[in-house]
This record gives sequence, structure tokens and C-alpha cells, in this order.
Amino acid sequence: MTKIGIIIGSTRPGRRAETVARWVHGIASKRTDAEFELVDLKDFDLPHLDEEVPASQGVYANAHTREWARVVDSYDGYVFITPEYNHSTSGALKNAIDFVYNEWTNKAAGFVSYGSVGGARAVEHLRLVVGELQIADVRAQVALSLFTDFENFTVLTPSPFQESQLTTMLDQVVAWSAALRTVRQAAVPA
Repeated sequence: MTKIGIIIGSTRPGRRAETVARWVHGIASKRTDAEFELVDLKDFDLPHLDEEVPASQGVYANAHTREWARVVDSYDGYVFITPEYNHSTSGALKNAIDFVYNEWTNKAAGFVSYGSVGGARAVEHLRLVVGELQIADVRAQVALSLFTDFENFTVLTPSPFQESQLTTMLDQVVAWSAALRTVRQAAVPA
């Protein structure tokens, strides 16, 4: 069964990312074509990148890095939940992505963002980052506006259109995640 990690990409107090992720998970968990799990960056308490050797080498000196690598490696694809902070993603999410490399490679990703312009600029930056990691990012995305998809800027009240967008994005992530499994298997030496 294809496994998709829904990564809660903010550790900030008062974050909306967890609420958004639970909404995504609630819809995704009704599907039968994949398993979906929440992955909360707060649970890992990753310090600012503290590995001496570049992640592309796959040599991890610290226990927290090895645990994070194990978790990332356990999924076939990802849905990144990202806020938009200062026209980009959160520092916590970028830091977590930078910790490992091979564990991300040849997998698929989709994005659910939120912010004053739906978090669109955060996703633009993430698409550049995940491309370098050889993650296939899907076209469809969900961009939640703090003005129209949240009541009083705090309570998530997404429109039916957003659920439709989410379904399309999940369809693409699941399909690409399953397809890329053969690429990952071909890359493993016999």
C-alpha cells in the first residue's frame, strides 16, 4: 500500500498548520488507494542543521538525524502543509527538508499552503527546493486564504472548491508516488 506522509510544516506557537493538516488527513483517510499519516515537525525537535557532512552523502552523525531519516524514508510521497512567512515557507520546514537527501529522492509531493495570498509564494520556493532533492511535485495544489478560508483569520472554514482541489492534488500525489516506486526499486543495486 502506498504511504503518504502529511508533514505539518510549522512549529510556531499558534500555528494553523496542524488544523489544516487534520483537515487534509480527515479527507485523505477516507481514500482506499493509500495510507496517510500525520508527521508533525514539533515531535522531532530538530536543531538548526547540525550535520557536518552534506546530506547527499547519507552519513548522519546525530541520532535526531537518523530518526528523521527513518521517518522520511518510510513514505512513498508527501503532502507538505506550509504557512507563508515573509514570502516563503517556514524556517522549520526548510531546515527539516535540508537534514536528509536520499530519503526524499524519487518520491512525489503535493502542497497545501495558507496565508494572505494563499501561501502561493511559499509553495513557489518549496517547488525549487524539492526539485533539487529529485522529488516530483504535482501540479495541483491547495492555497488557503486567511481572508476567505478562515473565519476571523483563525478557524478553518474551507470552501467546497478547496476540497475539490485537495482531492485532485491527492489523486496526483498517490499516482506519482506509486509510479515512482518502480524508479526507486530500479535504483537499488541487485
